[in-house]
Amino acid sequence: MNPRHPIGIFDSGYGGLTVFRSIYALMPEYDYLYLGDNARAPYGNRSFETIHQYTRQSVAWLFDQGCPLVILACNTASARALRMIQQKDLPQINPNNRVLGVIRPTTEIIGKYSHTRHVGILGTKGTVSSKTYPIEIQKFFPDLTVHQLACPIWVPLVEHFEYDNAGTDFFVQKYINLLLEQAPDIDVILLACTHYPLLIQSIRKYLPNHITLLSQGEIVAQALQDYLTRHPAMQSRLSTNGNVQFFSTDDAEDFNLHASHFFGSTVQATYLPLEQLTKMS
Repeated sequence: MNPRHPIGIFDSGYGGLTVFRSIYALMPEYDYLYLGDNARAPYGNRSFETIHQYTRQSVAWLFDQGCPLVILACNTASARALRMIQQKDLPQINPNNRVLGVIRPTTEIIGKYSHTRHVGILGTKGTVSSKTYPIEIQKFFPDLTVHQLACPIWVPLVEHFEYDNAGTDFFVQKYINLLLEQAPDIDVILLACTHYPLLIQSIRKYLPNHITLLSQGEIVAQALQDYLTRHPAMQSRLSTNGNVQFFSTDDAEDFNLHASHFFGSTVQATYLPLEQLTKMS
């Protein structure tokens, strides 16, 4: 029998755990290996070349651990590095393995929720400046008009556990108003950052009732399940013992503290020295 291995989940830090949380809830039978590159986070303000380099190193490390399939549970990495990894790096590193991102599953369905044909994207500076969402959405829904806005304050608020207070509400309301002033006809807003679901209660407080709010976790989880159903050869390479491992390139105790908020349950991570990734270049 062919050996089976875990699914790799990668993010620049904690945010990808909101996506992983949904994947694990839908498919708990698989084994997973989560890698958070916290030592070099955040990726959002870094150059295209740097994001590609860091993501490629992390993917290569996950491949080296045996993962035949890696999910980039990070909007910035998916927007700035996925295409290059799929087209250029993968044939050289391991042509039989696969790397998937979080952007395409969302862009394939977002138009189904819009009646006005105006949708909003809230994300990091890196994701917004890449213009990946408008480009990908146009492929599936050419009649949609996409309006983007970067929310640079939201990630620090989440990482400092400032989920629900007057200060947080001020900045949440500020960016929602800026987006809707830019395009009053928006009737769907996508949270295009994996940190943002932790602000969802505050976001809903200031979002008009007629606007549909989408976050990526459940969408990506369902897309992954569908992908495995359509690719039985890949599914046959995956182990199904229900085991989960977490690794962080920064302090493991600090990771555990933050990660439990994103993942929704206790996390016990192993410290991965950064040189283990940099040697994968």
